[in-house]
Amino acid sequence: MAKQPGNVIDPYRNYNFKLDLGQNKGECFFTECSDLAVHVEAIKYREGGAGHVTRHVPGRVEYTPITLRFGVSDSTVLWDWMQASVQGQVERENISIQMLTSDGSPGFHWNLMEAWPKSWKAAPLDALGQEIAIDSLTLVYQELQRAK
Repeated sequence: MAKQPGNVIDPYRNYNFKLDLGQNKGECFFTECSDLAVHVEAIKYREGGAGHVTRHVPGRVEYTPITLRFGVSDSTVLWDWMQASVQGQVERENISIQMLTSDGSPGFHWNLMEAWPKSWKAAPLDALGQEIAIDSLTLVYQELQRAK
């Protein structure tokens, strides 16, 4: 169906996503994925003869580490992946974060190339709490792509 003027296209919902951690990690489920971003450094300079004007040129590109939050379970897949990094044997994976439409069908996705675990944080333990225990895993990656 072609897009028509006046037709409203629903935006994606932030709770409707799935993550594929690559072929070696199997299926993992997450409650939150945050801090997905890219930054291009702006380098300031002044040209000769135009000393009162400051110009900007693009500099280094930096991809912000992402943080995955997930409920604690018996699975050791993510812990083992982190331990490989701790032992100096980094296992890089190509990760895909797929946005789903409101009916659950695939939408677009982001590909994080050569991602690996940078840090892990255990769920806070509180004898008086009633919440689900949520661990956090932070990943760094080399490149970010968006695909349909």
